[in-house]
Amino acid sequence: MTGPFALRRFQAEALAALERARAAGRRRSWVSLPPGAGKTVLGTELVAQRLAAEGRRAVVLAPNTAIQAQWIATWERYDLGPASPDRDLAADVTVLTYQAIATFSPDDEDDDGAGSPGGSGPLVDRLHENGRALVAALREAGPLTVVLDECHHLLETWGALLREVLDPLEDVLVLGLTATPPGVLTRRQAEQVEELFGDLAYQASIPAAVREGDLAPFAELAWLVRPSAEEEAWLASSAVRFAELTTELLSPGYGSVPLLTWFDRRIGELPVPWTTFERDDPGLATAVLRLVHADLLDLPRDAVLREQHRTDLTAEDWALLVDDWVRGCLARSDVDADRSVLEDLRRAMPGIGFRVTRRGVSGAGSPVDRVLSRSAGKMRAAAAVLQAERDALGERLRAVVVCDHERASPTSSLVLRDAPAEHGSALEVMDALLDGGFEPVLLTGRTVAAGRATARRLVEVLGRIAPDLGLRTEPLEGTEDRLHRLVGPWTSRRWTPLVTRAFQDGHCDVLVGTRALLGEGWDAPRVSTLVDLSTASTTSAVTQTRGRALRTDPTWPDKVATTWSVVCVAPEHPGGDSDWRRFVRKHDGYFGVDDDGQVVSGVAHVDARFSPFVPPDPDLFDVVALDMTQRAAERDVVRARWRVGEPYRDEVRRAIRVRPDDVGRSDGAEPATMPAPEPPWARIGEDGVVSTGRSARLEPWDAAREAARDPGLAAHAWVVGDAMSQGGLGGPGAVGVRAVVDATGTYRFELDADAATASTFVDLLEELLGPLVAPRWLVARHQAPPPSAGTGWRVLLGRARPVARTWYAVPTELARNVARRRAFEHAWARWFGPATVVASTSAAGEAALTSAYGTTPLDVVTLLRSSWS
Repeated sequence: MTGPFALRRFQAEALAALERARAAGRRRSWVSLPPGAGKTVLGTELVAQRLAAEGRRAVVLAPNTAIQAQWIATWERYDLGPASPDRDLAADVTVLTYQAIATFSPDDEDDDGAGSPGGSGPLVDRLHENGRALVAALREAGPLTVVLDECHHLLETWGALLREVLDPLEDVLVLGLTATPPGVLTRRQAEQVEELFGDLAYQASIPAAVREGDLAPFAELAWLVRPSAEEEAWLASSAVRFAELTTELLSPGYGSVPLLTWFDRRIGELPVPWTTFERDDPGLATAVLRLVHADLLDLPRDAVLREQHRTDLTAEDWALLVDDWVRGCLARSDVDADRSVLEDLRRAMPGIGFRVTRRGVSGAGSPVDRVLSRSAGKMRAAAAVLQAERDALGERLRAVVVCDHERASPTSSLVLRDAPAEHGSALEVMDALLDGGFEPVLLTGRTVAAGRATARRLVEVLGRIAPDLGLRTEPLEGTEDRLHRLVGPWTSRRWTPLVTRAFQDGHCDVLVGTRALLGEGWDAPRVSTLVDLSTASTTSAVTQTRGRALRTDPTWPDKVATTWSVVCVAPEHPGGDSDWRRFVRKHDGYFGVDDDGQVVSGVAHVDARFSPFVPPDPDLFDVVALDMTQRAAERDVVRARWRVGEPYRDEVRRAIRVRPDDVGRSDGAEPATMPAPEPPWARIGEDGVVSTGRSARLEPWDAAREAARDPGLAAHAWVVGDAMSQGGLGGPGAVGVRAVVDATGTYRFELDADAATASTFVDLLEELLGPLVAPRWLVARHQAPPPSAGTGWRVLLGRARPVARTWYAVPTELARNVARRRAFEHAWARWFGPATVVASTSAAGEAALTSAYGTTPLDVVTLLRSSWS
């Protein structure tokens, strides 16, 4: 049949994939499409096709009433009869919320009153009577199409219940729709998806939707702030308490088996290889390797110190270490000293947000994180961000500020009594914006309010749209007459679309509200700017929140959206990076375009200088603010970087960035691609033999000449590419290495090979350029004499000697056996001149480790990233 909508590419391809799955006998399928890519139209098209072809009626379940209303309105476009919100399932299409089923009897709710079931036995048996009646109606309805919209909610709340509801139903087609990419699901979520739906039928990413023109190009931006003076003072005292705790933990006499002794034995006696331990418990493995980086433990056999390990231990690291120590040692001990240590930990750990029992350590809500995430500095930053956006957009500005709460709650009992006042409410943002000369409107689930003049003007505007409401204004309690609320016979279900319409029409340019109302299901295509002050960091929450700004705007064909994250960092406190780590989690697996025009995941697309493991130095905060403001103003540049309409593969690959340790700000120059040149020293013949005509045991004057012919940083990547190819690890060799250098001198390397081989290349190159800690094999490069009068001629004539050697760790996989070590030597000889790989246990190797332990061969920082193409 032909519906009222012209299907986009993703919708048509997804429908075809679902039809193939149905023809193959699959009764359950799921599709992942970004917010704004047309999941509702896709679902209604499928429902209409099955209704027309088989007379198969449909039941749609949605997470909230806003999305429920969208489904009903979309179905009405088909002119096949109305969709019904009633539970009797009498209509051809019934649209309900998940809560229509998942409401439990009060006697079966758990102790926290959250509405989730306690007890045991089938969940269906413990539903409220209305839920049980709906389940019975489903079982008697006959052939059905069941659509579970935004089905990521099932992974968090209702998955087990829906399985019980769906499994007994006969002749039912089930379609799950979600914006959550499958690649970011946890193991538990992936298992639930597999049980409910089986394999993914179709997916498209946000970058693909931007390239297609289905979503607006966008830039992810950040504004970094420090805590207020009051907050800084409190954090300083908290830092002292934390330092006292960690000092005790490292004391050699603290407990019958001190913490470091425990991990020395624990890691030394692992029953599985380190790689297995790291895969099964990545958090604890990272904490252990950060102990190694701090010179507190020896490097475990076969472990590699990577970017994420070369940072200071965080509060979470300490919690993981203490948890393992408590469960494996202290809780099993009958020694009085260990009981005393447990009591110490029970008193001390809540101060950094953790609770200690004999079963281990659990999160208890960190007061430090609470202070940072709701810092007063964030309120002022929101006003600064919107001023930059107004300067850039003028009358086009349509900004949304998303908060967690309308009003600040009383300080939690988890926060120490002397903690500073809690900030971060929507009302406080309104105050900051009013002080900044804006005329914002507050839109939450219980309030519509604005400054006195703006509120009166809004009453007039809404009165023309809905004259039956008879709205008036009155002072909003607790705002000292600064804000006036709109009062009338309406609820949030009525006022949300009305205020949204006024906002889109330009009667106000800033909405301040809560994620619960302005998140999933709220639709305003004219949004140009989103400022995220919320603390939600799950992938689904982040995707849905950012999706509010990505709709294309019919009135602005060249729309480019910006999403701002405001981040508070306290570098002097051991837990002062908690808000930064939340910022990192929000961008983990989320792709955006960077200043080089590369689409990458993580915080690197916000700023290439950002690391996911440590926040920037506060000295850079003003520089970052200037750069972000410039990007917001240069929307045409952002749009060009997205290359809308150009071909793409919609695949993710790993890449490595290598930057000078003292990298500065980009001068805006375009990145340059570096093809692999002819090797300066040797070629590898078809038989795999390096033909140089010389021995690897160079005379000193030859070594000086070798060092003077430095092929550059990129040659390290070409070495790894060749060594992999010759050593049986795959890949096309150096010719397949893509090397790009930007205006800051930062290189980006990736291998043109399958995803697994490309990932191996990235890991091996990082290891080659990483610090020498406990390598099993090493290789050296000679350093040429420093430039001076006559040095060049002395080198050329063979009368100069090298001044030193730089030692590298041979990557573990490239030193695994004789054949691979030989392949590495060949590759090294090809690009740097002949050299011999030496064992770390040899005299030369021991001397090298003694002189170079813990150092990196080059003054560079390696950053691992995922890129989209």
